[in-house]
Amino acid sequence: MSRNRNTSTTRPKRKARNTQKKVHHQHKDRLFRFIFQDKEDLLDLYNAVNDTDYEDPDELEITTLDDVIYLSMKNDLSFMLRITLNLYEHQSTWNENMPLRGFFYFCELYDQYLKERNVKISETIRQVKLPFPRYVVFYNGTRDMPDRVELKLSDCFEKPEREEGEPCLECKALVLNINAGRNRELMRKCHRLAEYAYFIGEIRRYMGDGWSLEEATEFSIRKCLRKEVLSDILEKSAMEVRRMILTEYDEIAAREYLKKESMEAGRAEGREIGLEEGREIGREEGREIGREEGREIGREEGREIGREEGREIGREEGREIGREEGREMGREEGRDAAVLQNVKNIMKNLHITAEEALKILELPEEQREKYLCILEQET
Repeated sequence: MSRNRNTSTTRPKRKARNTQKKVHHQHKDRLFRFIFQDKEDLLDLYNAVNDTDYEDPDELEITTLDDVIYLSMKNDLSFMLRITLNLYEHQSTWNENMPLRGFFYFCELYDQYLKERNVKISETIRQVKLPFPRYVVFYNGTRDMPDRVELKLSDCFEKPEREEGEPCLECKALVLNINAGRNRELMRKCHRLAEYAYFIGEIRRYMGDGWSLEEATEFSIRKCLRKEVLSDILEKSAMEVRRMILTEYDEIAAREYLKKESMEAGRAEGREIGLEEGREIGREEGREIGREEGREIGREEGREIGREEGREIGREEGREIGREEGREMGREEGRDAAVLQNVKNIMKNLHITAEEALKILELPEEQREKYLCILEQET
């Protein structure tokens, strides 16, 4: 494209128009993979995320599943580095199902890994060693999110009532916020990621000023070229980047039209299926309500029976406890009487005070005070 058109550094302003196209979020996902297709850039991103210092891009082995689609979207980037298997995704909308998507992707990636090495687990009795998985999602949507969030597949599982234990499956997604002003240290370490975030942010800002998707893309490309942001890519592939963004919009528009038609046909089938499912759900809910009512009635009857039985058991236990407590009290009183008599005998024979007599018996301080009080009361 020509770089001589509209070279002013001031962003053009326009009032919002009803004819403007909306930005489609997924154009950024596909562009993300294009921006980081160079191994050197991908290695810089890996080092920034993991705080490592690998230097040889040839150690990277790209494993992206180009022909596999899950949940209407291809994965962005997956690659091996030594013994780690890395899955990188870009998201411009907040999606708490990323761990589930990652789980599907990793299943396919590990299957591919074993097939390439001709490993058949049904024929291997020794433990199969697999590369260490890392799953990172780069988020730059409009929802305000922290710099780092960890999403877990286990949070998706419904937990059985009255049962304990951890689920047997887990997949964790580390979500990194790459909007302006977030994760500054990450941006500092990976210049390409900072440039990418800036480019997407400019498209978003131009559209906020009322420009169409095509115009916002064109203005953002020109501005990035002037500021030497992604310039090495845009100088060679500006047309491809532009077409990538606009084509994705057209693909999504067509997909939405087909989805609408499918929804109409599905509603008719859904009504019939839903009627039968509703009956079954109603029966199950009825059983549950009946069980709960039965439990409540049973509890009330059980309380009454239990009270009567408890009174009888309590009386018998009370008698036994009372006897034991009585014995203990009797022993204590007998010990006290014996000590007091000894004190009196010592006082009489040695002509000394009660306090002196108690010291001769070498009783603890608290017991001496107790017996002094008793003797004072007797006198």
